[in-house]
Amino acid sequence: MADFGISAGQFVAVVWDKSSPMEALKDLVDKLRALTGDEGRVSVENINQLLQSAHKESSFDVILSGIIPGSTTLHSAEILAEMARILRPSGCLFLKEPVETAVVNNSKVKTASKLCSALTLSGLVEVKELQRKFLSPEEIQSVREHLGYHSDSLLSVQITGKKPDFEVGSSSQLKLSTTKKSSGKPAVDPAAAKLWTLSANDMEDESVDLIDSDELLDPEDMKKPDPASLRAASCGEGKKRKACKNCTCGLAEELEREKSRDQISSQPKSACGNCYLGDAFRCASCPYLGMPAFRPGEKVLLSDSNLNDA
Repeated sequence: MADFGISAGQFVAVVWDKSSPMEALKDLVDKLRALTGDEGRVSVENINQLLQSAHKESSFDVILSGIIPGSTTLHSAEILAEMARILRPSGCLFLKEPVETAVVNNSKVKTASKLCSALTLSGLVEVKELQRKFLSPEEIQSVREHLGYHSDSLLSVQITGKKPDFEVGSSSQLKLSTTKKSSGKPAVDPAAAKLWTLSANDMEDESVDLIDSDELLDPEDMKKPDPASLRAASCGEGKKRKACKNCTCGLAEELEREKSRDQISSQPKSACGNCYLGDAFRCASCPYLGMPAFRPGEKVLLSDSNLNDA
């Protein structure tokens, strides 16, 4: 009993199940009541009724589950969470449970590491294994009868966990210093600040000279710039003149006009001057032969076949 650290005045809960021998349970409760005294209390709860018992939060200093000699109690995640809820801050949970020494898929019996992880997930801290021993023949028989589980690789482990020294959802006000720290900047002289203040009345004062914005411009600034001076240094340079993308200096339009003049000059010239009147007035070697009449000076595109035939 000294391992549980139970002292006078504490509230202790003893959790049992159908595998717990009644004589051993009664003997354990009597010893606990002698330790807690008249100021303490020992409550006995069946593990299957623990969730319906509606204990208030932080009700017990110590909870003992499966500790009764001969018990083979299994603890679900819901039971562990309920035990953590009814424990007082800094309260301790001591439990004993049969565990597997080998990993078995879909086994109702956990390994020791998984049992420790389950206690941690329930909200307990400082979870550690206190004792590990082989099951007695009576306990092996109890596992088969009450749990319906058969295995030759079972051990009995005793594990403890502690509830943090605060309640879940609790809050505490932080004590923050309200003393204002000096920024280190010198104070502004009110007289100096007033010297740099300009009001609407000051603008009506005849002594205030306003500067005309046009006087800030030189005659050179008023001249329209030459488009050639706006052209980039690399624009149109090289053997092949080429305008830049999104050209703004006018080179693109200039090249387009030159291209149009070249197309007009490349048109075949009429020797007789009657090509535009139609086939009736055209020579046998006229490049416009077979084409409809057109107006003088109108741009007419000739196919390669017509030029070759000509």
